[in-house]
Amino acid sequence: MTIVPASARHGAAIEALLDDVFGSDRHGRTAYRLREGVRPVEGLSFVALDADGTLAGSIQLWPVEFAAESGAVQALTLLGPVAVAKDRQGTGIGAALMETAIAHAVAIGRDAIVLIGDPEYYGRFGFTAEATGAWAVPGPVERHRLLALLPEALAATLNTAGALRPAKALSAVRATTPARKGPRRAAAPAAA
Repeated sequence: MTIVPASARHGAAIEALLDDVFGSDRHGRTAYRLREGVRPVEGLSFVALDADGTLAGSIQLWPVEFAAESGAVQALTLLGPVAVAKDRQGTGIGAALMETAIAHAVAIGRDAIVLIGDPEYYGRFGFTAEATGAWAVPGPVERHRLLALLPEALAATLNTAGALRPAKALSAVRATTPARKGPRRAAAPAAA
């Protein structure tokens, strides 16, 4: 198994994997509402590929912000979904994807990570519900499943009432600008 950055060529396979693992009704869940209108954070989506190139798992991180009375914190990312092919679950692929994504997020300064998931599984990566008890989210959530991995510098700031929401300001350009195809054209010479 190899973990590589996800690209557009993996898109259809990722969607099929997510439908198989989570069901085609997954788009109505609160975690999906936190991703509405935004694209994943550039450089923080990964896929696990078998030796023959078959998709075995995927992970994505999305820009979110925390709005509190004191202002908005935009340096957060929403982790998920983490998906592993049903016949490959329990083999360490999910953990390898988690470790890869977290390491890359920390390396680019996006180390305040939140997710909605199983505390027993995600707790081993440092995620807890300690700071999230007063957070509002755009939909229902079991409070013990709203988890965060926060750097010490942000932990106190985020341990307050506020709302978690998509960070449209961070990704609006990427979400609305079509991908450029082909080489860039040289700029026209300036008039003298």
